[in-house]
Amino acid sequence: MDYDFKAKLAAERERVEDLFEYEGCKVGRGTYGHVYKARRKDGFQEGFVYGPQALEVADFSAEGLLASRVFQNIVSQMEKKDEKEYALKQIEGTGISMSACREIALLRELKHPNVIALQKVFLSHSDRKVWLLFDYAEHDLWHIIKFHRASKANKKPMQLPRSMVKSLLYQILDGIHYLHANWVLHRDLKPANILVMGEGPERGRVKIADMGFARLFNSPLKPLADLDPVVVTFWYRAPELLLGARHYTKAIDIWAIGCIFAELLTSEPIFHCRQEDIKTSNPFHHDQLDRIFSVMGFPADKDWEDIRKMPEYPTLQKDFRRTTYANSSLIKYMEKHKVKPDSKVFLLLQKLLTMDPTKRITSEQALQDPYFQEDPLPTLDVFAGCQIPYPKREFLNEDEPEEKGDKNQQQQQNQHQQPTAPPQQAAAAAQAPPQQQNSTQTNGTAGGAGAGAGGAGAGLQHSQDSGLNQVPPNKKPRLGPSGANSGGPVMPSDYQHSSSRLNYQSSVQGSSQSQGTLGYSSSSQQSAQYHPSHQAHRY
Repeated sequence: MDYDFKAKLAAERERVEDLFEYEGCKVGRGTYGHVYKARRKDGFQEGFVYGPQALEVADFSAEGLLASRVFQNIVSQMEKKDEKEYALKQIEGTGISMSACREIALLRELKHPNVIALQKVFLSHSDRKVWLLFDYAEHDLWHIIKFHRASKANKKPMQLPRSMVKSLLYQILDGIHYLHANWVLHRDLKPANILVMGEGPERGRVKIADMGFARLFNSPLKPLADLDPVVVTFWYRAPELLLGARHYTKAIDIWAIGCIFAELLTSEPIFHCRQEDIKTSNPFHHDQLDRIFSVMGFPADKDWEDIRKMPEYPTLQKDFRRTTYANSSLIKYMEKHKVKPDSKVFLLLQKLLTMDPTKRITSEQALQDPYFQEDPLPTLDVFAGCQIPYPKREFLNEDEPEEKGDKNQQQQQNQHQQPTAPPQQAAAAAQAPPQQQNSTQTNGTAGGAGAGAGGAGAGLQHSQDSGLNQVPPNKKPRLGPSGANSGGPVMPSDYQHSSSRLNYQSSVQGSSQSQGTLGYSSSSQQSAQYHPSHQAHRY
């Protein structure tokens, strides 16, 4: 291509810095990018044509009346101001990876109320940067859960409302059902990737984000170990993956949703543990399996018949003893958190966390579960009736690590809560080798720092009036494949799902997965010890 033509084309291309105000509004940072809270400089609505370009497309060769109407329409459109907030993700490096191409291709086709919307992609010719424009979400589940966990640490426990938990879970399942119906596996579900919209027309709406690891599965996938050794963050990774499953299914997303559900109910990650070297290609992770068995119990042969076929089953037999976990069960674990074993909430959790992936409930079956039929019914606005002041995201300084505030806060809590060790123990600890902390890729985040209880004063008061959101019998919105909402509250039986295949090119599924996930996101692998800042946040 002629250089002059390329230069001319680049000069005519829209530039992010000309369209959006984002300087000093960083809300996330990661190894692979930065995320900024942005607004349009000109205040015009995204998608409209203004100024000389608008005049160029008008047909003034027709009668004067037509020209007049076109001009009036242009003027009326220019009067419309866009006060909407966006999340602007800058992808670091030069060029665009196959992972980024895959995610952009998917997000351009996926249209659902519970899946994050990619508004636009900007390519900078001069510095070869890629910018992604998303809808801005004020909250995410990582920050919401952290807020409640901090209230426990401050001995002022504030439980996450059960009605809110139900609405969150329902919308997560509905978004995942849409992905699965369109032959897409998310493969990295965790609280940080579940965004929740703040004030505005979509207030309280769940948005599933970070499609960097998403894959098509309408044709057989390559074996996991040959393709990408790291799939799904450890604490939310299904047992079949840990046992080296060569081919995986939609069930891996369902297990992750079960982990998120349990975390919403208890404010603690159900399978948190020390992490191993994530760079290894060996899928077997002893400590993670040990934690799962410590909660769930060791799977009986009758409960998971195909476990003997798993590649890592011989290692499992060598490293684990069934009798070690004889007294462990999900019932006992949840009873400690005041969840009764005969309740509908527990029965659904049990179905989501079934060890055998072939017996694990599907997203469609979960949406029809009796749990969603009993009061309180799920709502479109998860904050309906909620008076908890969840803090808004805070801006980061250009050189300020995103998790700095979280780590400092946790160190202070540890100093106040942990008793002083005897001198002998302190000396021994000083001589011990430092514990290694491993981390996966980090990406530009939607999540700001300071979501702890101390930031509640700057938070968002959610209206107590839920009259427009409560679900009357047999009145529910219909959400089609385009995400259009007919209005009204949510009811499982009336929810409409699209099962049609998408039209994006299937060739993207064969490309290798890079370590950097692309979305409006940032994440860090959990450190060796569990603490409130155990993971960062994604788009």
